[in-house]
Amino acid sequence: MGWHMMGMNSFGFGFSGFGVIFGLVFLVFIGVFVFILVKSIGQWNKNNNSPVLTVEATVVTKRTSYHHSAGEHSMGHTTYYTTFQVESGDRMEFAIPHNEFGYLVEGDKGRLTFQGTRFKGFQRQ
Repeated sequence: MGWHMMGMNSFGFGFSGFGVIFGLVFLVFIGVFVFILVKSIGQWNKNNNSPVLTVEATVVTKRTSYHHSAGEHSMGHTTYYTTFQVESGDRMEFAIPHNEFGYLVEGDKGRLTFQGTRFKGFQRQ
């Protein structure tokens, strides 16, 4: 008996074209999810193992990013970012808590405290 006579399609394993495509998309989705999870855990671990540093810095720019979630009762959240320039001329951008974001003004000089990519605080001079 041939494959077609046994109720199987041309793939020989009972998979339809849609099933194969759906399976591949599902595997890609899972792969991306695992990659992002591993990368996030790696950054978290790197931050935990980084020293807490305090350096002289100047507030260079501020920006916000609004993340909108889809749905019938859609909601979202805003992330606040500030870029600091340190004495060496290097610039670093950190996500800042919203309650501190409003107090920072471009041009402010002070002492920036951070740990890896984590903002810990800024004390104006």
